[in-house]
Amino acid sequence: MIALSAPNAVKLAPMTQSTIKTEARPALVDYGPELEPHLAALTDLIIAQPALRAAYPPRWLAINLLEGDPDLQAQIARLPGGAEVLAEAARITSQVQGTTGEDADTLIADRRYRFIADLVSEAVTRPASASDTTSDRIDRVATHPWLGVPIFLALMWFVFQMTANVSGIYLDWIDGVINGPAARWIVALLGVARLGGGWLESLLIDGVIAGAGGVLAFVPVLMFLYFFIALLEDTGYMARAAFVMDRLMQLLGLHGKSFIPLLVGFGCSVPGIYATRTLEDRRDRILTGLLVPFMSCAARLPVYVLIGAAFFGANSGTLVFAMYLLGVLVAVLSGFVFRRTIFKRSEQLPFVMELPPFRRPSLSTIGRQVWDRTMGFVRSVWTVIVAASVIVWLLLNIPYRDGQPPALSDSLFGGVSRAIAPVFEPAGFGNWQASGSLVTGLVAKEVVISTMGQVYGVEAPDTEDAPAASHTFLGDLTEIASGFGQATLDTLKATASLLPGVNLMDDEAGTGDDQTALQAALHDHFTPRQAVAFSVFVLLYTPCMATVGAIRHEFGTRWMWFSMVYMLSVAWIAAVLTHQAGSLLGLG
Repeated sequence: MIALSAPNAVKLAPMTQSTIKTEARPALVDYGPELEPHLAALTDLIIAQPALRAAYPPRWLAINLLEGDPDLQAQIARLPGGAEVLAEAARITSQVQGTTGEDADTLIADRRYRFIADLVSEAVTRPASASDTTSDRIDRVATHPWLGVPIFLALMWFVFQMTANVSGIYLDWIDGVINGPAARWIVALLGVARLGGGWLESLLIDGVIAGAGGVLAFVPVLMFLYFFIALLEDTGYMARAAFVMDRLMQLLGLHGKSFIPLLVGFGCSVPGIYATRTLEDRRDRILTGLLVPFMSCAARLPVYVLIGAAFFGANSGTLVFAMYLLGVLVAVLSGFVFRRTIFKRSEQLPFVMELPPFRRPSLSTIGRQVWDRTMGFVRSVWTVIVAASVIVWLLLNIPYRDGQPPALSDSLFGGVSRAIAPVFEPAGFGNWQASGSLVTGLVAKEVVISTMGQVYGVEAPDTEDAPAASHTFLGDLTEIASGFGQATLDTLKATASLLPGVNLMDDEAGTGDDQTALQAALHDHFTPRQAVAFSVFVLLYTPCMATVGAIRHEFGTRWMWFSMVYMLSVAWIAAVLTHQAGSLLGLG
């Protein structure tokens, strides 16, 4: 490997008054005896071609052709004499590789760094002994060979504890607003328009509110996650995480650069797939692209939080952390197997990246990232998820006989779901509701929540017997404001309670006494063991259609089908093992 620092290759005259007054001269980089003769020959050949000489500076063009600039090569190929110059550049590149053992572009980069080092050494006066910066001292711990990975895992555990446990308080408040005042306002407006009690009311309450509204309740959860991820990115820690994880990935045969797309996949798998373009080798790109969907994207998070809050209370953050960690482990094991079977490689390229210094985070930058990502999620709720909720509502109301909708289990949706339910029986969730939710989850993982809100018959609370005063618009606004204030206070108390020895919640959090209607409904259909197996399946099975489309676009139809079948198989096996192992151990 070529070092990025070397003895001076270019000597510069000391700065004097006379040299300051002389005319500035262009600084030419000396590319050394390995390249200069070839550059001279290629430059002469370019000068001999009038079209090339007129279009580009000859020496600049020769250097860029040896670096292998694909866009420039495509432009040169269309000019007279371009084919001859490209052939000569290819011959020189091959010859340099054979004689030096290094690519021409690597040698060029090394000489440029030497030139920069010489320039800096002549112009900058450094102290005799360089003092460590605060960033250097932090890096000794954050990137330590043995402490780096545990520190990364501990930070992720804290993030998921905050995400699942603390933000869950706002989840209850939003769920109450959607299924309480918001549902009552819709029913009242329909009544004023004399449209109440019919199919339109059922569509809006049982379809949109129960479906898309159930997903919107998880906006605070995602905002907490986006905040902490943005915080870690803005401080510069995420670059350290990639550096630390590179050691582990190299041991397992994965390229160190692969961690960047995998890290992006925690937010969304689609940009993670496209981020594989940073990898030079196509086999590395395909392998990393197959592993990205195993990273638990933000769309899966609401499912974990829902199940965690329903069955594990204050320990729901541990379930969320376990799911994210399991996704990483399955990706690593899959990469280990793939690298030794269908993606064999004799040598591993080094991972080189520049670590930015640690810096104070900018609240404006973090706020902008949280806002943009949250609005992206909300937009998906009002497009994909509303459409999916309406379709599921329609299928749940077919066939319509004698002016009445069928029972949920007898609907078209229920019939199809019952047909595939036996497949999931060994995994513990062989009921038609869970099976149907997983099928719709292929559209987008958030749709699993919206479908559950419909198939489990979760409706807005019946308020007919409540005092009339509580139904006034002003009463509803008062209820919303007081609920928000209480949720904010409880959030602050729950945050402080994460500190060792501090408990300000008075055992209120995680008791299961204040659950949403959907969380309560899950208790009638799942045991904790079955709920964990269901979460494992959601984590690992075929990703959303947008991700499937990205895989097809980047790697082709064959790899798209391979990814879908492989992930579905792994998810089923892992869910079955989770349920059966828990049964043998007497858990849940």
